[in-house]
Amino acid sequence: MTNPGPGRCKDCKAEGITTDRKMATKPDGSLQPGPRCVTHWRARKKAVSIAAHGQRTESNFGITAEEYWAIYEFQGGRCALCRLATGKARRLAVDHDHDLAKTHDHPVEQGCRRCIRGLLCKRCNRFGVPLVLEVIIRTLEYLVNPPARKVLLPDQ
Repeated sequence: MTNPGPGRCKDCKAEGITTDRKMATKPDGSLQPGPRCVTHWRARKKAVSIAAHGQRTESNFGITAEEYWAIYEFQGGRCALCRLATGKARRLAVDHDHDLAKTHDHPVEQGCRRCIRGLLCKRCNRFGVPLVLEVIIRTLEYLVNPPARKVLLPDQ
């Protein structure tokens, strides 16, 4: 599909931009709603995504978007467990204590300010907390009672 021409993007018009920009299209080639240029379409899509995340965080966990980002900054902008994921490609999940949630007056799958532990990447949120405890226990056992010594020095 050819570019419909300058001035078609409603945001470009509002900003006084007169350069010819590529219009945002759907996979079938039709124009995205708006209509908007690619630059303004991406900016709008990002703004809508950020707003929706803030609303979900507030309705599911009772914290504002500002509080979410304060926790994120406090953790150094990384997953609290693996310290690898930054949340840039996929936002970090709010981790809450399900057992503690059972003692509060809200559904277990939701959380509250008292239940929240931190922000985790998808992998750590799904497998991390129980796995981390198991790894710590196995690590301590390994350090205290190394398996190689049982094989190499069986009399000691």
